[in-house]
Amino acid sequence: MPLVTRAEGAALYTADGRRVIDAISSWWVTTHGHCHPRIIAAIREQAGQLDQLIFAGWTHEPAEAVAQGLRALLPQELTRVFFSDSGSTSVEVALKMALGFWAHTNRPRSRLLVLEHSYHGDTIGAMSVGERGVFNAPYAPLLFDVECIPFPVDDGANTLDALEAACRRAAAAFIAEPLVLGAGGMLMYPPAMLAEMAAICRRHDVLLIADEVMTGWGRTGTLLACEQAGVVPDILCLAKGITGGSMPLAVTMAREDIFMAHWSTDRARMFFHSSSYTANPMACAAAAANIAIWQDEPVAERIATLGARQQALLDRVALLPRCRGRAPLRYNRRARSGSRRWRLYVCACTSPSGAVPRGGRPATAAGQHDLCDAALLHRRGGPRADRRCDRDGGASHAVLKWPLAKPASARRD
Repeated sequence: MPLVTRAEGAALYTADGRRVIDAISSWWVTTHGHCHPRIIAAIREQAGQLDQLIFAGWTHEPAEAVAQGLRALLPQELTRVFFSDSGSTSVEVALKMALGFWAHTNRPRSRLLVLEHSYHGDTIGAMSVGERGVFNAPYAPLLFDVECIPFPVDDGANTLDALEAACRRAAAAFIAEPLVLGAGGMLMYPPAMLAEMAAICRRHDVLLIADEVMTGWGRTGTLLACEQAGVVPDILCLAKGITGGSMPLAVTMAREDIFMAHWSTDRARMFFHSSSYTANPMACAAAAANIAIWQDEPVAERIATLGARQQALLDRVALLPRCRGRAPLRYNRRARSGSRRWRLYVCACTSPSGAVPRGGRPATAAGQHDLCDAALLHRRGGPRADRRCDRDGGASHAVLKWPLAKPASARRD
């Protein structure tokens, strides 16, 4: 197991001297790069002033700054902020808010709707509304029943019909990961589908809980994935990137009427949920710094630039049989397993991220980041002889053969 000694930007550095690209952003948490100077400085300063405080009957400036910053950045309909300490707990809070809302408005509902293949955490409530399988099978006696809505296939009619039918039966809430099911296998559905699901929930007065723990903070190209569908959820879960990925912190945001349903001097109607490190001052200082970065720096433009670069690369490799995405998905449904043998032929100047294809040689500096135009995907035969490299003035470069797995029939991977 590699021993990591430090991190900077997108790179991890190991004890044996390797530099490794943190392509998973340390489990989808790091947003501005490791050890961002503004965030680290905020943590250092706060650690010397106030390290921890009970967040019941007391408050502190970093938490106030985070709440105000979130209100300024996020949809105005989400007026209330509830702090917790992880993505799982933000979901637990959301589920309790939803059930409490119906109970305290004298319209008790308890049925929860979930999207197939979803993942919302590893606490009991979060596992209950996630995909059932080998990871939580031993704990099945602890989990409560939910109604599962099928993941969209083709035009998504299967999902919309099932959700419509379920919402007609007075469900309490529908919880979903907007646009991308991360731990479920990077399954993606379009913004239009999210907009349709939100509209069904509105028609039937079913609360929509958006779990943006993974998708939030620019992970899908916009601050929230919901933005791309023009959707404002009733309850929003945020964590991971809220501190730029530096420290654990989470929030659950809600509409004003959901808050007011729990606002009472009657203890039986109050909302009870807490943990020892709720709104930890150092974590809140990191979150406030992250929010300031979003407000002061061209973060959206950086994301758009990265997205454009990635799209350019994806366009070049869109025919690779094991690629994910809309075009490759359509391609894979037409593929026949075992009927062909595929090889990717690339120019010798090319090797993504400096990797060396089997039997090849190291990439030059020019080929560190994307495939050159001489990259070809061929069945059985070799590359066309008339293709020339688009680098170094169109010079002829040696061609390397990169074996690939056979395309699978009707599979997403």
